[in-house]
Amino acid sequence: MYALIVLVPFVLLATVMGLSWWEEYVLPTAESAVAPAEPPTPAAAPPPHRELTRIETVPAQDVAPR
Repeated sequence: MYALIVLVPFVLLATVMGLSWWEEYVLPTAESAVAPAEPPTPAAAPPPHRELTRIETVPAQDVAPR
């Protein structure tokens, strides 16, 4: 039982580190092997901003007291 309690955290840590290594070193080479058929197109320019509507504010002294 003691060996189970002591070994399980190390097994989990080794598993996480192994998966991290796999993600870092193995997956990028697999993804780069599949190249897109055509080069990526540049993003379109964003639409021009609309003019903001003006909101009239009331000065603080004109507000009715509560």
